[in-house]
Amino acid sequence: MSLGTILLIVLILMLIGVVPTWPHSRGWGYMPSTALGIVVLVILLLLLTGRL
Repeated sequence: MSLGTILLIVLILMLIGVVPTWPHSRGWGYMPSTALGIVVLVILLLLLTGRL
C-alpha cells in the first residue's frame, strides 16, 4: 500500500472516532474534532510543500 492510501484510511477512522454520538465521548467537547483538524492541516501542508 502507498502512504497516501494508509493516510486516507487513518483519516476515515479518525472521522468515525470523533463523532460525539458514542456514549464514552459525549463529555469530550470539541477536543477530538480540533485534533483531527490539526492533523488534516499538517497533512495538507506536507502535501503542498511536496514533503509527502
